[in-house]
This record gives sequence, C-alpha cells and structure tokens, in this order.
Amino acid sequence: MARLHLPSLPTLLCCSAASLLLLLRWQWRRRLWKKVKEVQLKHERGVAQMEKIWLGFRKKHPSVDPVSILSLSLPELTRKLRNGSLPPEYVFCAYVGKALQITRETNCITEYMWESETKFQQAVRPEKPGLLFGVPVSIKDSINCQGYDSTIGFASNINKPAAEDSVLVQVLKRQGAIPFVKTNVPQSLISYDCNNVIFGQTLNPTLYTRTSGGSSGGEGALIGGGGSILGFGTDLGGSLRLPAAFCGICALKPTGNRLSKRGTISGIPGQKSVVAAVGPMAKKVETLALAMRALLCEDMFNLDSTVPPLPFNEEVYSSTKPLRIGYYETDFFTMPSPSMRRAVREMKQLLEDAGHTLVPFELDNINYYIFNLCVRGLFADGGSSFCKKFKGELVQGNMGLLLWMARTPDWLKTVLSWITKPFMPRFSSMLRNSRVNTVEDLWSLHYEIEESCHKFIAQWKKLNLDVMLCPVLGPALPVGYPGKLAVATSYTILYNCLDFPAGVVPVTTVTDEDEDEMENYKGHYGDHWDRILAKGFSGSVGLPVAVQCVALPWQEELCLRFMREVEKLAEEKNRIV
Repeated sequence: MARLHLPSLPTLLCCSAASLLLLLRWQWRRRLWKKVKEVQLKHERGVAQMEKIWLGFRKKHPSVDPVSILSLSLPELTRKLRNGSLPPEYVFCAYVGKALQITRETNCITEYMWESETKFQQAVRPEKPGLLFGVPVSIKDSINCQGYDSTIGFASNINKPAAEDSVLVQVLKRQGAIPFVKTNVPQSLISYDCNNVIFGQTLNPTLYTRTSGGSSGGEGALIGGGGSILGFGTDLGGSLRLPAAFCGICALKPTGNRLSKRGTISGIPGQKSVVAAVGPMAKKVETLALAMRALLCEDMFNLDSTVPPLPFNEEVYSSTKPLRIGYYETDFFTMPSPSMRRAVREMKQLLEDAGHTLVPFELDNINYYIFNLCVRGLFADGGSSFCKKFKGELVQGNMGLLLWMARTPDWLKTVLSWITKPFMPRFSSMLRNSRVNTVEDLWSLHYEIEESCHKFIAQWKKLNLDVMLCPVLGPALPVGYPGKLAVATSYTILYNCLDFPAGVVPVTTVTDEDEDEMENYKGHYGDHWDRILAKGFSGSVGLPVAVQCVALPWQEELCLRFMREVEKLAEEKNRIV
C-alpha cells in the first residue's frame, strides 16, 4: 500500500503565511477602492449641486443671457462687478453652468466648493473692492483649499482635507475672488497627461481623443472650454505651459519664488534642483496680467516673507518700446512638429514687421541640460522619494518610464545604460543620470546648474536680448502618449532648470500642409521616442499650436508684455485669414 506523504510543517507555515499576505493585500486594496468609490459619489453630488444651482438660476432669471457674461474679458468683468452693474450671482451661476457642461464633456473637475455659493451671496461690494471682486476662479487639485483634499491622484490622500488655505488662495480671497472648483491632475503630478485612479482621465476640449496635458490638465480643459475665466496651477517641467498649449489658452510660469508656494503639494517633496512655480492660466494675456497685479500685493508678501516684495511693474508691462528678441526653431533634442516650427517662423516675421528686432539664438548642448541637470536633479535620490509615494497605492496604468526607473536598482541602470548606449543614446543617458547621488554629487550638481544658468544669461546678454521666442510642444498628443514620451518636455523643462519666467500663447492651428509634412518627420535621433512622437503628432488638423515667450529671472512683467504683443499680432493675422 502506497504511503501518503503529508506536507512538512515548514511548507505548511510558508503556504499559510503566503495566503495570509494575499488576504491582507486583498483587504487593503478593497479598503482603498471603497475610499475611491466614496470620493466618486461625493464628486457626483457636487456635480448634481452645480446642476441644481444652474437650473435654479435659469428658472429665476430667464431673461439673463449667460453667453454675454461669459464673453466678457476679465478687465470688463471686474469693472462691472466692482461698479455694481453686474451682480456677482449672475457671474457665479453663468460660470457654474458652463463648468458643468465642460466637466461632463472632459472630466476636468474633481470637487465643487460648496461654500462658494454663500461667498457670492455675501459678496456685498465693499468701499474698496479687491481687484478680483466677485470673480469665480478654479484651483488645481494640488493647491490646498481649506476643508478639501489635495489628493494628487493618490487614494491614500483621500479624507485628508487641508487645515488651511494655501497662501495663493488666501490672497485670492482677500482680493475678492471666489474659488469654486478644484481640477484634475495626473497621479503624482509628474506627468503631462491627466489621469488618476480616483477621478479618471481628463480629455482635451478641442478633440476628446487627445489629452488635455498635465499636470495642470484639469485647469487647461476647464479654461480651454470656457468653464473658468481664471485658474491656477503649478509647473515643474511644463505643467502650466503644456496644458495651455494643448488646450489653446495662455499660461505664465513665473520665476520660482515670485508667487508663494506655501500650501501647494509637490510631486517630489524637497527636490530643488529643477525649480517649480505657481502660476495663472487663462484665455487672454491681459487676464494673466490682472491676476499677477492682484497677487503681487502686501498680503502675499506678509503671508509668506520668503517671497520678494516686488509689486507688479506697470511701467514695464505697458511699455510699447520695440523689443530685441532672440529666437530658435528647435532645441535639437525634440524635433518640432511642422506646425511648431511654422508657428515660430510666422511669429518671427510678424514681430519683425511690427518693428521688433529678431536675433537667432543657438542652444548649446541641450542634452546636458536635460540629462545631466534635469533628470539627475529630479532623480538625485535614484527615484526613491518618487517611488515611495506609490508604495501601498492603487496605480493607474500609464505612469510609464519614470516609475519603472524609480523602481530599478542602480546596478541594473548601469548595465542597461552601457548596453543601450550605441543604439539608444537618450535612453542610456536617462538611465545613467537617474542613479543615486551622494551629497557631494548633489552639491556638484547645484554648482553645475548655477554655472549653466550664468553661461546662458551671458549668451543672452552678449546678444543684448530683451526676451526669447521659442517653440512649445504641440499639438496635443493622444491620450496615454505622454507616459511614453517623458523626454518630449525638453522645450519647457529647460526654463524650470534655469528658473526663467516663461509663458505660452496660442498663435495658430495645425493645417493640412502641416499634416502632409509629417510624412517626412524623422526626429533628431530617429529612435523609438521619435517614432512614437511622430505617430502622436499625426492626425491633428485644426488643433491649437502655441509659442513660448521667455524673459530673464524676475522679469514677469516683461514676459507678459511680450506675450501680449504676440497675442495681438496673432489675432490680427487670424482675423485677416
């Protein structure tokens, strides 16, 4: 008779332990998904409340034309609100109605701020109303608003409402603004798509198969669709400028500390090599300028004493003196799409015709900036801080290369970098520069960044430039593509590394001729990333394309003045066409 072999005690213990771990993991994921479902239900209640407000307003005021309110520029709107000719209720409800429509189309809003209703009801015009009195404004998820979560797409941040408003929101409220919605972001913020496990994917209001950009993608979609006249986001590598370019609106990334970042959540806390900034987004440059006027006030400087007390320089902004403008069509890292290159060329000609002087500017060794400074700075700890945020988290599927790199041990990065260098030089450089740095290495990096910045400024001043005209990535890529193309942020992240103010202005749209030229698009490297980008650029006729406007540090007013000139010339050209 055959003997029955029973499992040994160690085997039984191992199996039991494994089963217990699987059970605990299943229970943990179940709890997280339960929290996500609760937030989604809360979101639906907020949207339902927005609908109730909108329908109630239409019933109560059937003769009021919301389109006429939504068509007002911010200076016109604030003038009517401050002189009492337009009730705050009309403005609030008009924007709630439009925001409701846009979020149903693009999924851009994460939370409706319930107390905003009482704010407009209590908005009695003071003797000296603030510059933004009665203006509804939208706020990116990662900017703290008292009583609301700043999840940055992580389930672990649910039900952790901010104890107080960020300095930015405090100043906005003191200027009379009414924050009324928070907007969607990609999980962790370190992406220029806009998708997370809690709120899902935000779509581009111009074409729903395209991304709105990120990480301020909810803002881009909401403002681009007309659901907000003024919004605020953050920018670490293009997170204001890319959504603005993709959605056909304007944005300004100031010098890193021109506006307070207190009370904003960072994707990589403590990282200072690549400088983040808080900034405004809007359809018009004049709206950005008015926002900066309102924010650069004593309240901002008193609430955050680390912000230099530099009020808005009206003389610089309103100047009509001809400018000396540097320009380049490519950074020789990310080959511009035909529409990007055409946008710069056409704007160069328009600016010359308007009496400005255009001077070619040659970028020197952009690979060094991208890999040795930016990638090395963001991943100076090997990616452990970034990776730690995902520990015990529900992860959406398109975090791509960055999360993989953060989880890859240094020895494997070294081996893969060596193997791939002959045929994938950019991938090799990214791996090599994402390894753990020593303290000495980090100090050396900071020195290199300083020296590179001074060298860039010296080249700028040798040409006696006032500002710079250059491309910004566009048109909008299909949903999911940014996760495959982290390197395509080269045009924007450069100015985070240098800490220069930079803004974007939409100037044209993709034409059939641009689309035909895409057949010859090879990229500067002809590698896997270039092939993906070529595919992403294709099929984009009619999508907006922007240019980027840059100034030296602390010269936001000059940057805005240049943006205003670009906007005016583009609008004049498009009217003629």
